[in-house]
Amino acid sequence: MADKSEFDPQLIISHKFPEFTYSYTERDAALYALGVGACADDAVNDKELKYVYHHDGQQSILVLPTFAALFSLHFSSQLAQLPGFQYDPRLLLHGQQYVEIYKPLPSSGCILNKATVAGLHDKVKAAVLEIEVVSYEKDTGEMLCMNRMTVFLRGAGGFSKSSQPYSYTRYLANQTSDYKIPKTQPFSVYEQCTQPSQALLYRLSGDYNPLHSDPAIAEIAGFSRPILHGLCTLGFAVRAIIKCVCNGEPNMIKSISGRFLLHVYPGETIITEMWLEGSRVLYQVKVKERNRAVLSGYVKLDRLSSSL
Repeated sequence: MADKSEFDPQLIISHKFPEFTYSYTERDAALYALGVGACADDAVNDKELKYVYHHDGQQSILVLPTFAALFSLHFSSQLAQLPGFQYDPRLLLHGQQYVEIYKPLPSSGCILNKATVAGLHDKVKAAVLEIEVVSYEKDTGEMLCMNRMTVFLRGAGGFSKSSQPYSYTRYLANQTSDYKIPKTQPFSVYEQCTQPSQALLYRLSGDYNPLHSDPAIAEIAGFSRPILHGLCTLGFAVRAIIKCVCNGEPNMIKSISGRFLLHVYPGETIITEMWLEGSRVLYQVKVKERNRAVLSGYVKLDRLSSSL
């Protein structure tokens, strides 16, 4: 903040973002699927070819549920519009992403997105901001999905007026689902190799943050080289769950929660561990080369596959 003594959190949480329209084609959906590793290991995989090709006579390609996260990307670039809010965009960290899917994503469409501030928290050395984006099919007005994006803005904290750090959230405690990664053996484990060019491919889906492509920017942010987008890692993880738990059926997924713990360097091997907990799949993603957890969360299903 330029002058934190004059900063008014109420102006932030009441801010109205302009509505934003996002249009995409089958080509965009297929490019996204390739960006999160679909068909990378097997170009004729019958459980993944449907994301990039009209397989077995299907009328249109299927869209991965994590594609919905792209609808919220525009608003991360709009944070500078928040009144009195100043931060270095190079120090922004994507902390969490939550997605609810209300109906299967169409293979192409025009999506109307409405964003609001759902939370603001002073962590002294950083500010934590929650942005909720509700997406509608523009032609029908039907609600399609909802994203809740949590970002850490390093250097933007310390604006509280009292000794108690400022904290606002629109959600009650019972409206947010928590989870704990089990210590037991996973139900399923899936290993995937990312490519050295993975971030360069994924960025073509719309996230052009130079942290993922420019070595100089990555160094300023404290990394030895450009890192993979957190949402790309999330796409890899949910693909693994669809393949191992959902028998290749993406429309079984109703909600996705991911907490970004650590960076992934393009070219590293990621291992997704999965546990069944009722209608949820708890998961943890590790980087094989460094044996570090980089992502954890859960996916809620409408049912369990009959093959399990």
